[in-house]
Amino acid sequence: MKSFGKNFVSWIGSVVVFSMLMCISSTAWSEELLVYTALEDDEIPGYLELFKKEHAGIDIKIVRDSTGIITAKLLAEKDNPRADVVWGTAATSLMLCNQAGMVQPYAPKGLEKVRPKMRDKAATPAWVGIKAWMTGFCVNTIELESLGLPMPADYEDLTNPAFADQLAMPNPASSGTGFLTVSAILQSMGEEKGWDYLDRLHKNIARYTHSGSKPCKLAGAGEVPVGISFAYRGFMQKKKGEPVITVFPKSGSGWDVEANCLIKKDTIKSSAKLFLDWAISESIMKEYGKVYPVTAYDSGQPVPDGFPANPEEQLVENDFDWAAKNRVRILAEWSKRYDVKSDPK
Repeated sequence: MKSFGKNFVSWIGSVVVFSMLMCISSTAWSEELLVYTALEDDEIPGYLELFKKEHAGIDIKIVRDSTGIITAKLLAEKDNPRADVVWGTAATSLMLCNQAGMVQPYAPKGLEKVRPKMRDKAATPAWVGIKAWMTGFCVNTIELESLGLPMPADYEDLTNPAFADQLAMPNPASSGTGFLTVSAILQSMGEEKGWDYLDRLHKNIARYTHSGSKPCKLAGAGEVPVGISFAYRGFMQKKKGEPVITVFPKSGSGWDVEANCLIKKDTIKSSAKLFLDWAISESIMKEYGKVYPVTAYDSGQPVPDGFPANPEEQLVENDFDWAAKNRVRILAEWSKRYDVKSDPK
């Protein structure tokens, strides 16, 4: 019996030691990665499911918000950065972060396949794009008909007095969609005519939202007949059964690149670089391409339903350097003129 007792105690000890080793091993192979993103809420779960299948040992923690808010958060944390990587946030915002010395240049695997206009020009880029998103008008056809309003085909149509208090648009200070739309107007029309246009448009705005998708959601719910938003959101609202169609402005859509970057920290995790490699891999590019027609490189997917047959022709000429350099000035001027109609923060 004494021998049995000693053997039993020895066995229990072995189990305890083995369990401790397993815990240590599990901890060693599991690494937490903090990712800031402005991707849409309904995009992220599907993408992360794919990541987890390929990289089960990495625990992804997501901080998601609108582009402007993510940008402000990053800049506020400049001296004590928290994020490990940024995923799917406007390239113009990441250019600001790079100018502030917050970005660690990194060339992810597969970089050679990325279109030149979808990445930073440096040999070791500060940011690398994954896809482009563009301005679209979300139109509630039932509300439009009931109010006797004409179907808008271009930006100028939205200044028709018949649309007084019938439009919603994103605030460019908090929304990437808002900024790319305002930037496109100022670049394509010239600043003098661009600000004049925005003055006239402002007369018809019911509210400026702090989210690029919100105007389309408002249109889908019938709270406004037209929301200036972006194409993806219009298609998603229609998919939910709402009476929404997406109109692409005839003169071209404003656009920006949803991009990734590595945040400069004292210790950069190997999993952060692995995540950035994955974020432009062929497997995830196919997923991006299912709903976005312009991706970092050819996704192999057909142009999604609803987009123009040649979506790249829909994109206006966009000088990202100009947009990033003038962003603060543009937002200050915009806020001075129009912020009175913005939703409470």
